[in-house]
Formats: sequence, structure tokens, C-alpha cells
Amino acid sequence: MRVLTGIQASGKLHIGNYFGAMKPMVELQEKHELFTFIANYHSLTSSKDAQALKQNTIEAAVDYLSLGIDPNKTTFWVQSHVPEVLELYWILSKFTPMGLLERAHSYKDKVAKGIPASHALFSYPVLMAADILLFDTQKVPVGKDQIQHVEITRDIAIKFNNEYGEIFVLPEHLVQEELATIPGIDGQKMSKSYDNAIDLFMEEKELQKRCNKILSSSTPLGDPIDYKTCHIYTLAALFLSEEERSALQERYKSGKEGYGHFKKYLKELIWKELAPAREKRAYYLAHMDEVHDILNEGAKKARSLASAKMEKVKEAVGLL
Repeated sequence: MRVLTGIQASGKLHIGNYFGAMKPMVELQEKHELFTFIANYHSLTSSKDAQALKQNTIEAAVDYLSLGIDPNKTTFWVQSHVPEVLELYWILSKFTPMGLLERAHSYKDKVAKGIPASHALFSYPVLMAADILLFDTQKVPVGKDQIQHVEITRDIAIKFNNEYGEIFVLPEHLVQEELATIPGIDGQKMSKSYDNAIDLFMEEKELQKRCNKILSSSTPLGDPIDYKTCHIYTLAALFLSEEERSALQERYKSGKEGYGHFKKYLKELIWKELAPAREKRAYYLAHMDEVHDILNEGAKKARSLASAKMEKVKEAVGLL
């Protein structure tokens, strides 16, 4: 089964990225044909600094590799290194009704959060469709809020196929329901856009400071704390086994510990989980030539497939 996923190069990776995309991605590459890319074209919808985008892109590559992406098992590239995706994006635009995009929840949510409205932001689902359809993707791992984008992709592909024949594979979404929404320090979905994320590779002291900012109630020490409504618990549970979660729940019920204790415990969990990745990251940062070689090889493989698909698409629509 062919699986495709990507992540924007719009800043440092965070805990939401790790559990929502990175960790499942590493598991997927052991069982399936995985294609993954750094979505720097998509990042242009929020990036204003050219140098920062370049730096974020290469840092994302280092982080992907550090967290377990194996270039011997996964085709791994930078989105802009495969320009065929923009060709397909334009062609697919013809098969995308305005009403389909106007109903996109993600666009409305981002504009409501203060992200400037633009054509790029509005047509984001079409570019995402091009990413998916270009490689005959069968499954697309997404967060719950991105399911609609995969459905839009299917709608576009069906409309195209109805007119020109079975050119595109119809993809399906792949969602880990229990991890669909990971809260940030303010309780909303963790996102770089909302400035509420806990970055993966913070220094230990900075990590503790960030954990200390997690929104909590005013339950006094000595009273039981409701773990079900506690964002600290929700994040800590991601790192724990079922037995360990039960033990943590009992600590919450005992009333012997306050939010400060649980914030410190969360920091310790994060720090321990990412220890191997920090070691690999230090290696890649000292061997950046290897990182560039890996990205170049991935782009070559991806372009070979993309070019073949675009030949079929162009022939179908009548482009020379």
C-alpha cells in the first residue's frame, strides 16, 4: 500500500507533529511504501521571511531523519524539488468547483484566527490534492481536521476521471482517532500558527518553562484534580502505557500533588522520550552534506514518478 504524508516547513516541530504525524510515520514505513515530503510550497501561505523558510525547511529535514525516517525505506524529499506538483495543481483547479473550496473548514478557521486571506490559502486543498494524486497515493495519514481535504481530493479526482478515464487513484484518509486532537498550552489544538506548541528540541530549562505555561485550573493543593479535563494529563498520557496512565490517574485523584508536580513530570517524560532523537540530530547537524544527499536522492525518485504521471495527465487534457 502506498502512503503519502507531508509537513509544512513553517517552524520548529512540536509534540503535536510528533504524535500526530512523525511517530505514526516511522511505524508506517516498516509496513508500507511511504512517501513523505517537506511541504514548503504550502508553507508560503504563512511564511513572510525567505531566509527563515529556507532554514525551517532544512531543519525539518534534519528533524525528520532524527526522529526515525529511514531514506532506505521512505522516499523523502522537499516539495519544491518536484515542480510537477504545481503543474498538476493548475490542471486540477479546472476541476475544482468554487463551492467546494468555500466549504473548507480549515480556510475559515485560519482566517478566523487572523491568518490573512489569500488565494494560496483558499486553494490550499487543490495543492494538497496535487500532492496526493501525483503519486497514486492510496492512504493519507491526516488529523481529524484534515479529513475534509482528502474528501476534496477524492471529489476532484472523480470529476477528472469521469471526464478523461481512470487516471487518478482515489485516496482514503487514515486517522488515529485517539490522537486526532492534541492540545497546546492554551488547550486549543497544538499549532505553530496559534503559538501554543511545545517544541520537540527545546533546551531542558526552556522545555520546563514551556510546560509551566500549560493552562490549568485553580484547584488547591490537597484537593483531587480531575485528570479528564487536565491538558497536562492529556499530553502526559501520550507517552504512557495503559498501566502507567492508570497510575497517573491515581496520583491526580489523591490530591497529594498539584499542577506544578504534573508539569515537571510531563517535562521529564518529553525529555526521556526524545533522548535518542537528540543524539541523532546532533549527528546530522554536524553532517549536513548527508542530509542534502538524502533529499536529492528522494527528489530524483519522486520526480521520476511525477513525470510519468504528468505525461498521462497532459495527454488526457490535450497539453503538448
